[in-house]
Amino acid sequence: MYGLIGKPLGHSFSANFFNKKFADEAIPEHYELFPLESIELLPQLLDSHPDLKGLNVTIPYKQQVIPFLSELDKDAAEIGAVNVIKISHDGSLKGYNSDAIGFRDSISPLLLPHMRRALVLGTGGASKAVIYVLRQLGLEVLNVSRKSKGEIVSYNQLTPEIMSTHHVIVNTTPLGMWPNIDEAPEIPYHLLTPDHLCYDLVYNPEETSFMKCAAQHGATVKNGLEMLHGQALAAWKIWNKPD
Repeated sequence: MYGLIGKPLGHSFSANFFNKKFADEAIPEHYELFPLESIELLPQLLDSHPDLKGLNVTIPYKQQVIPFLSELDKDAAEIGAVNVIKISHDGSLKGYNSDAIGFRDSISPLLLPHMRRALVLGTGGASKAVIYVLRQLGLEVLNVSRKSKGEIVSYNQLTPEIMSTHHVIVNTTPLGMWPNIDEAPEIPYHLLTPDHLCYDLVYNPEETSFMKCAAQHGATVKNGLEMLHGQALAAWKIWNKPD
């Protein structure tokens, strides 16, 4: 048995994805959603489901879950966020980050030589994986949030100069996710050009308001569905590799 923890989980694709995979491949497993009101309920969940072999972790627990884990994979430790938990036979919990794997495989083919700097919108757990991957790929990264703090800049600090030199923009916030499909990060879309790549981790709807606004100015756009499939398949490999 496998499952997903987070809050809320109505938007999740994981249960359908894995249960279809199990049915198609005649794998005798099943996948359930476990909405937790608090991460402190995780031990209780594990006690009540001793057949759990692995969990996915989504908003808002990708960072909050770390103190409950026995061990972190090297990449997850560097990223500082976990979206996959492998549960060993002895009950120990090891955290991994397959978001990084899915994002790297999805965005790499889209990067062009002039794309040397990136803006990452949002500061949650997903943003940490995105920033980690972009820096591994050699890009300079500027993190953007509603309020500036330390190395994080605010949306109203995105000047024409910044927009003209940061050709990759990744939305890691839930803005624009169904049912709030009219929402979008408040970046100066009029400063985008065909030289820009705008990648949205949101996948429902398939074309978000962020993507629509960017495409109107010629930018290349992509949603997070391919990344989602990639991270899910990576999670399956993690759960099934030997302890």
